[in-house]
Amino acid sequence: MQEYLKLVKNVLKNGVEKADRTKTGTISLFGTQNRYNLAQGFPLVTTKKIYFHAVVVELLWFISGNTNIKYLVDNNVNIWNEWPFEIYKKSKEYQGEDLSTFVEKIRTDYQFADLHANLGPVYGKQWRNFNGKDQLKTLINNLKNDPDSRRHIISAWNPSEVEDMALPPCHTMFQFYVSGDRKLNLQLYQRSGDIFLGVPFNIASYALLLILISKEVGLEAGEFVHTIGDAHIYLNHIEQVKEQLTREPKKLPKIKIKDGIKSIFNLTPEDIVLVDYEFHPRIKGLVAV
Repeated sequence: MQEYLKLVKNVLKNGVEKADRTKTGTISLFGTQNRYNLAQGFPLVTTKKIYFHAVVVELLWFISGNTNIKYLVDNNVNIWNEWPFEIYKKSKEYQGEDLSTFVEKIRTDYQFADLHANLGPVYGKQWRNFNGKDQLKTLINNLKNDPDSRRHIISAWNPSEVEDMALPPCHTMFQFYVSGDRKLNLQLYQRSGDIFLGVPFNIASYALLLILISKEVGLEAGEFVHTIGDAHIYLNHIEQVKEQLTREPKKLPKIKIKDGIKSIFNLTPEDIVLVDYEFHPRIKGLVAV
């Protein structure tokens, strides 16, 4: 994953210190682009361990159109817990619970989860029901029937519903492109990218989406192009990214989709297998909420 390390170096070298919504502070660089060729392997960061199970579960959650984190919690994925918890703490029902107690209530109490585990109309809602339009099914149908169109686009940024979201979408719009050699390529525009925690996850997620859509429409996965608006490293992650730069990247893993799977809409986490993932030890860092 030299391309990811190149991004880290670019932000450290050319970014400027900037205040942010979380009051953590960042080194920020506006307008970056990196390209990941899937023929070279699956672009999962190897200079620290990435929890790939969470990548898979979250992506299938998006694809399903679900916006309640109970599905994530039930599958031992906790990457979204902080946002509904912050909302819950401001409600009349809050009784001083800590985050772990809040998550356990979501796991065991369906009524509590219905009331307090929904993030509002975030990614899955927009992918599958953008003002009544199922963008994902439309995209797949159009790729099959009009592959050379320049309109293979999905937007998660819905101005009429942004204020109702627990967190407005960071990865806002993506476009598919069928190249002359009939490979399917994907470009993501991400308005905001947390280089240490979020971006390695986003790279893996959209590379996996490219593989799944390619399989669905009968094309070979080509290149994932990642464009970021505000690419930033939080000030409390500086040492962590510098440590990554001292580590030698390992060989990229591969993705295997189990045989017999007919549709992207019927996949389970067990159907997607990561093969030959070698990695350096995990590096911890606090998420800025």
